[in-house]
Amino acid sequence: MNAQTLPTKRDEAWRYSDLDAVSRVWADLEPAETLHVPENGHERLRIDELPVSGILRYDVTVADGARFDLHCVLAGRDYGRVEIAAKLGKGAHFELGGAILAKGTQVLEIVTDVEHVEPEGTSNQTVRSVLADKATGSFLGKIGVARDAQRTDAEQSVKSMLLDRGATANAVPQLEIFADDVKCAHGATVGELDKQALFYMGTRGLPPETARRLMLQAFISDAFVSIDDDEAREALEAKAQAALENLR
Repeated sequence: MNAQTLPTKRDEAWRYSDLDAVSRVWADLEPAETLHVPENGHERLRIDELPVSGILRYDVTVADGARFDLHCVLAGRDYGRVEIAAKLGKGAHFELGGAILAKGTQVLEIVTDVEHVEPEGTSNQTVRSVLADKATGSFLGKIGVARDAQRTDAEQSVKSMLLDRGATANAVPQLEIFADDVKCAHGATVGELDKQALFYMGTRGLPPETARRLMLQAFISDAFVSIDDDEAREALEAKAQAALENLR
């Protein structure tokens, strides 16, 4: 997208954004950061803070046999957005784990565009959102599979928990597949805390607030199970836990 062209609601990737907030930072927004993972390499990116603009953008190339992991926590901003475009080589892998925690009138979003351009690539995207008050949490994820990208295996899992009826969750998965030997799947759910589970935990002596907190912690932790570094995983989980406490 031309850096001088302000997006509108007609742009699918910006349909649910806070365009007033975007317009205030658009002129000074930096181009997407370009990253390259070399053949058979493994790069990891962890995000727990957003810049002043509230927008982070990445353009990533993952070479043959390489892997790129992105894990992020979006919280504490009136408007925030993480946007990533990834192009995968033969046998390459892209892993995304994202947590969105919003309250008030906050608008937070994760946008991905993953292109499988060579055979035997894999990708997995897991996003969990907890939304309170009148907040909006969005995930827009596109998976493209080129004609020559046979034996691609790509998956998206998006789940949102609404703590208040005024909160809004948007999940927009997109599949564009031109190969015929692929396995691609996506699932999206929006719900509330399970009242039966809360009641069961209460019968075992857990106070309602403790039961609620434990259920939300377990829900959000799904976004971080693929992190292979215990210290890094615990740091992101602690950030998410602090944000959860702030939603009450």
